[in-house]
Amino acid sequence: MRIAIQGEPGSFSHEAAIKLVPGATIVPCALSAEVFAALTGGRVDAAVIPIENSLAGSVSEHFDLLLENDVKVERETLLRIHHNLIAISGAATEEIDRVFSHPVALAQCRRFLAEHPRMDAFAFYDTAGSVKQLVELRDRHAAAIASEAAAEYYGAQILEAGIEDNPENFTRFFLVRRRAEAVADPDSNKISLGFSVENRPGSLVAALSELAALGTNLTKIESRPVHGKPWEYIFYVDCQIRSSDEGTRAIQALKGHCAMVKELGRYKDAT
Repeated sequence: MRIAIQGEPGSFSHEAAIKLVPGATIVPCALSAEVFAALTGGRVDAAVIPIENSLAGSVSEHFDLLLENDVKVERETLLRIHHNLIAISGAATEEIDRVFSHPVALAQCRRFLAEHPRMDAFAFYDTAGSVKQLVELRDRHAAAIASEAAAEYYGAQILEAGIEDNPENFTRFFLVRRRAEAVADPDSNKISLGFSVENRPGSLVAALSELAALGTNLTKIESRPVHGKPWEYIFYVDCQIRSSDEGTRAIQALKGHCAMVKELGRYKDAT
């Protein structure tokens, strides 16, 4: 299976893709929009995207892309995020004066960076990409923050392991397929939905009350602005369901109160 990811080989998305589909061929893309274009255009069989981090929150752009494209979430997985200070072979921690990584990774390693004031932090487009650049430049005074897999993939060395501030650092990833080809898991116990409500008082409460009346447990809700329509919003929800039929009933119940309802996926909870 060919799987598109945003970022370079050796990234956390790469690691999640192999966890979801062992032996998959990874197709790296520079931008998330390119990941979805590759999927909908038939150049890959699936995509693996991060959707939520336990510390940084949701990846809002990916919710929007799930809504805009004719795709469906087929599976999810959780990945424990371990950040490491990585440099070229032979470098030492005391030599490092510049550190590159994705802004989220830098933010999750603030304590380590504060303890090493000699190191100036610079944002880069991708964790694994920062290691790739490091190895290409062969600069022993620069380092990257990335995964162990990235260090192994590019032949770099880990100077300091586990430098993240909080050990409860997990990212949830989705395996996404074209809607017509997504295979429903008969053991699905979770559903993700996107919907918009009528612009009138109490419409959101009425919609959520329908879910409560079914006994459907709402585990996540998030709003995103509708592009081109100021002060109108799309709501994204995750719900626990006891059966696939309950998911169908939840969609039907919402349609009575919503201008739009889209099922983003019905799958088994990774936890």
